[in-house]
Amino acid sequence: MGEWKWFVYIIECLDGTYYTGCTWCIFNRMEQHISRLGSKYTSKHGFKKLVYYEEHNNLEVARNRENQIKGWSQEKKRKLISGKWKKEW
Repeated sequence: MGEWKWFVYIIECLDGTYYTGCTWCIFNRMEQHISRLGSKYTSKHGFKKLVYYEEHNNLEVARNRENQIKGWSQEKKRKLISGKWKKEW
């Protein structure tokens, strides 16, 4: 059996804010967010689109990365999404 892959992702919400999360099945998780069953945040702010994701081989690394991104400003997240953020993280 192959190794699990973990995804850290950023969703743009209908109000222009961002939601950052972590999952092992990104397609199912997006369906949950779209149907407003994914999180309290996206239920309240609405799902617009998936704007960024990255893959990790280790859950602990993925969770640490998720928490790192969650602590960033909206501007820093926009730079990561647009590819203007240098890999200094």
